[in-house]
Amino acid sequence: MLAELRARGFDILTRNHADAILSHDFADETAALAGVLADYRIGMAELIGGGGGESGQTQRLRRALSHLGWRKHNFAVQIVVDGTPREGVSHEVDHVLFAPQGALALEIEWNNKDPFFDRDLENFQRLHALSAISLGIVVTRGASMQARLPTRIRDWMQRRGLGSEADLDRLGIGARTGTQRRHVAKQVARGVPFADAFARKFAADKFGQATTHWAKLEARVTRGVGNPCPLLLIGLPDAILTDEP
Repeated sequence: MLAELRARGFDILTRNHADAILSHDFADETAALAGVLADYRIGMAELIGGGGGESGQTQRLRRALSHLGWRKHNFAVQIVVDGTPREGVSHEVDHVLFAPQGALALEIEWNNKDPFFDRDLENFQRLHALSAISLGIVVTRGASMQARLPTRIRDWMQRRGLGSEADLDRLGIGARTGTQRRHVAKQVARGVPFADAFARKFAADKFGQATTHWAKLEARVTRGVGNPCPLLLIGLPDAILTDEP
């Protein structure tokens, strides 16, 4: 299950007895989730062509989870005092799996602003305190993917002979702003190969340090955000990136 994902390069971190809960109470559900993640792939053309946004690559993962029963759910909490309804609040989670032994809540943060991690973890904390969920799960870009994105993008471009803005335009690859084009052009004028200049700028703009990725998630959990909710954190490795469409 989780050991297999670790062997495949996934970042895996558990908190607050999540390992024991998953292995004893949700063994089948964990195995099914691990199977979906182990089979998940993102094509480089899709990654770059989508401009770094969620688009097709993450939607495929969401659909695969939906087929396993992980559905969007809105938890409605109503406070009643002496039989009189008072304030109410709702907590929406993108993927919830209800099982006889409890509920698992999962959020995918592929490429949002990193404060979304706070929202997710605090949401899980509140829902766990209400006994609405047994455990919270967050899936994001892993450390290896974050570190190697510029290199993977550059190598992919070089293998395809993409050496100019015109080459990218012909393939319909991601809209670039005038500022981005000028930055790349300046780097090329200084002798930096086009693929290197584009890859660095693309990765910095689309997948920068202020976006959701493993280091940002790990730092929050280390500070105690989300405690005492049991948590499973999963980082997608660069090994899931493929040259295939």
